[in-house]
Amino acid sequence: MINSNLIKGAVFIALCSSTLGFTTHTPTNVKVLSSSVSSSSPTTFGVQKKKSSSIFSSSTENDAVSSENKKTKEEINDDITFPLSFDEMVSQASQASVDCMATGQNRQIVRILLPRDNQSGNLGQYFEREALTDDSIFSRSSSAKQNIILVPPDETWQGGIMQLYRSCVPTCREILRKCSQDVGGIPPKIIEDRSIDESGVDGCGLLLTQSAEPQNDISCFVQPTQENTEVIERISEQAKSRLVMLVNPQWRNVDDGLDTISKSENQGFLGKFASFLGGKGATLQTLDRLGYSNAYTVEGYVCKGGNIRLLKRFDSDWIVFAENDAMTDFIKVGTSVERPTYQDCDEMLDKMGISLKYARDVGLAPKLE
Repeated sequence: MINSNLIKGAVFIALCSSTLGFTTHTPTNVKVLSSSVSSSSPTTFGVQKKKSSSIFSSSTENDAVSSENKKTKEEINDDITFPLSFDEMVSQASQASVDCMATGQNRQIVRILLPRDNQSGNLGQYFEREALTDDSIFSRSSSAKQNIILVPPDETWQGGIMQLYRSCVPTCREILRKCSQDVGGIPPKIIEDRSIDESGVDGCGLLLTQSAEPQNDISCFVQPTQENTEVIERISEQAKSRLVMLVNPQWRNVDDGLDTISKSENQGFLGKFASFLGGKGATLQTLDRLGYSNAYTVEGYVCKGGNIRLLKRFDSDWIVFAENDAMTDFIKVGTSVERPTYQDCDEMLDKMGISLKYARDVGLAPKLE
């Protein structure tokens, strides 16, 4: 038999609910923490379930940064400094890659300087030491690392493309380690694949990270050539949303006659023939179609007898730096929306009152400090 007291209690509760207007809807004076989450989103105790972790996920990924808190391009330009050491450059390049990935850009081009012993930087030297490898760079003490300089991978390097490759690989490994999440303090395994270099002497390769979660794997082409375009396209399609990087491609940023012809929109016989002869137009069109863009670029050449460096992040302008006469620092001398030409840099130096280096060396002009 049903207890009459229970029946009375149930009736009393029902009457109170009807009289006081109890409701299951959220009161209007209560602030919803995740108002952007749709009602169909799976939640647990009022907290939206996180998506699977990513190498580029922040530990505070629920604290979204509002658009008004984002830095302007001018502020980003002001914050950029030139990396004076190998570790600083690796940190800058990896951070730029992470920031770029956070915007949804997972096909990136990175151009960096390469580590080199400071005694091997003089032109006219007939013998040059072997390139710096993983062990020779990272087993050095802090004082010994000071002998490492960063040099543009251009015609001033005396060792050939394979020596550039042996210097670029350990640099890429460090960038990949910083871009990846360590699981239990253990960095991801990095595999080197040289099969894309059919000749064995073109100085290109592929680095693949193996993370605890496959969606965090990264593919990194080291010094790819235009002949690697088909492989790049295949890997990019297989990678889907995973990061693919091209580090120090062997085609230049500046154009020559063949590049200009091969980049013409309506490629006829002449354009295709220019691409066959080495013009990079067809390669750039393929990369554009695949969504590749520059994430971090640092280059250099000589202007007025001194070293000039160009640096750009994906979200900044081009920043121009000039090396001081003591060769201990680089001074910011100007910015440019487009990649600055030699003439642009020369004009920036003139506006800063920086004269020819030989004049500064012999005391005819003030030192650049």
